Amino acid sequence: HERYLNDQTRLSGKSSCATLAPGQELKVSGGEEVTGTFREGVMITHLHSRARRDRSFEVAFHAIPYLEDYGFRPATIARPVMAGTLPARVTSTKSSDIYGHIDRDGRYRVSLLFDRDHWPPGEESLWVRQARPYAGDTYGLHLPLLAGTEVAIAFEQGDPDRPYIAGVLHDSAHPDPVTIRNYKRNVLRTPANNKIRLDDARGKEHIKVSTEYGGKSQLNLGHLVDGGKQPRGEGFELRTDSYGAIRAGKGIFITADAQMKAQGQQLAMEPATSLLRRAQNLIAGWESVTQTHRNFSPDMDTLKQFVEKADQMKKPVLLMEAPEGIGSVTPESILLHSGNGLYMQSIGEVSIASEQRLSVNASQAISLLSRQEGVRLVSAKGPLNIESHSDILSLTSLQDVTVQSTQGHLQLTAKNGITIGCGGAYIRLTPQGEIEIHGPGLLSLKGQHNLQGPASEDFQLPDLPSSVCKECLKRAQELAQGFVPRDA
Repeated sequence: HERYLNDQTRLSGKSSCATLAPGQELKVSGGEEVTGTFREGVMITHLHSRARRDRSFEVAFHAIPYLEDYGFRPATIARPVMAGTLPARVTSTKSSDIYGHIDRDGRYRVSLLFDRDHWPPGEESLWVRQARPYAGDTYGLHLPLLAGTEVAIAFEQGDPDRPYIAGVLHDSAHPDPVTIRNYKRNVLRTPANNKIRLDDARGKEHIKVSTEYGGKSQLNLGHLVDGGKQPRGEGFELRTDSYGAIRAGKGIFITADAQMKAQGQQLAMEPATSLLRRAQNLIAGWESVTQTHRNFSPDMDTLKQFVEKADQMKKPVLLMEAPEGIGSVTPESILLHSGNGLYMQSIGEVSIASEQRLSVNASQAISLLSRQEGVRLVSAKGPLNIESHSDILSLTSLQDVTVQSTQGHLQLTAKNGITIGCGGAYIRLTPQGEIEIHGPGLLSLKGQHNLQGPASEDFQLPDLPSSVCKECLKRAQELAQGFVPRDA
């Protein structure tokens, strides 16, 4: 403001007085030709004197009123202007620093290449900002520069006191990751070889995201190649030499159905839901069959709930579907566990085979029902045992029942008796060793008869194991009993 007033109020005059000097107060007295400003006094700000042989000495001066309202302010001296950029290198206080040396504001120290003075490492300059393509309040793009990286230093409005890193340069010691050898690629690579690569080779486009940790972890998309640019597949690959996990809090849908050119919704699952509904209807169709044959009916409520949850991922479920089949193989073990219902449904055949033993257990009951071609239980080698450890064993047939032993002995034994009956006639073997043969009609005995005195033979019956039911254990716990009888 004061400099503006200086420029607004300018006084000038000429004199032959050789003692005038800038900064002096000058008061001029005289007649009416002298203005009041000069009578009150002025302060000389500029002098220009000249003299020649043919002229007298002359002084031309400029002045401002000598008042408190006017404070002399000399004209500003123009700063030096730095045009263009200067080459420099990023520095660090650590030798061979593998990380960027920056301060809390993300600034760097640089060494200007023309500076021949010796400075402590990392103190060659004040902290210098870096210009970036994207920046904001705690967001932006910042790839830290390592010591030795060549940079171009520019200056704000050419002010040498306000330098900044305008750009980063490659050189012979720090070659560019994209050269004539791979000019079709767009590469972002960090010093630790974390990499994002986008290959624009027409017809062979691919994207690779890679890190060296865990051996090597990669996401490969499109035309897949190896380190020698040789094809090794197409599509996508997510791989790692370490652990892997797929997690989705609202559900996971894995399908092999095509969705060309990414057209369609993410959860387009019409083929999968159609198969789910079909399986549900087929299992429901067994309900009437099992009721007719007095077998156990499937639990349709649990299955219905699952189908509703899986449709459009209404609940966090895992659903897999493929139009040409799904395989799950391992040289070790496979575990299938369900906390509620486990359903296996096939329109074709179901084959279950084991090179060793096959065990089927149920806490409540096991039901086998064949609708058309029958049920076969075959032991190619070794005994075939059918046992009921705590209840009856019932064999019922609409037609003939055949019990045969092609090379052995057929033995029927019972603790409380055996009865064979037909048409009102029966043969009964009692626990007391008596034999009753009764019939309403003819009793025909043919063959040689050898009647001797009484004789007997003991038949050892096996001891059948029994288990303690969960209800018995709970009841014993409530009664604080230490022992539970097996026949409870």
